[in-house]
Amino acid sequence: MKLVIAVIQDKDTHRLLTALTQEGFRATKLSSTGGFLREGNTTLLIGVQDLQLERLLRIIQSTCRSREQLVTPLSPMGGPADSYIPFPVEITVGGATIFVLDVERFEQY
Repeated sequence: MKLVIAVIQDKDTHRLLTALTQEGFRATKLSSTGGFLREGNTTLLIGVQDLQLERLLRIIQSTCRSREQLVTPLSPMGGPADSYIPFPVEITVGGATIFVLDVERFEQY
């Protein structure tokens, strides 16, 4: 058995949870915040049998897409902020960060 920890962008949460439910997977949803952009993320904990892992990963890959977003950098710390003119920078956000862990023991009551 595996524990899949999937960190996804909030924009993809509803679509992914709908697809997981339709395919018979169950997930625990945790609200989280990304460290880089400090925007909302969702962390899903999903227990899955070894044989179902690849199917689960395909569902996550097909529903959590990366996208481009413009962000304005913050002023540099410690420097003079009056001469700092921030220009928007295009970055890639979204997609999924996935951790797959072996489960030594699973019980459900």
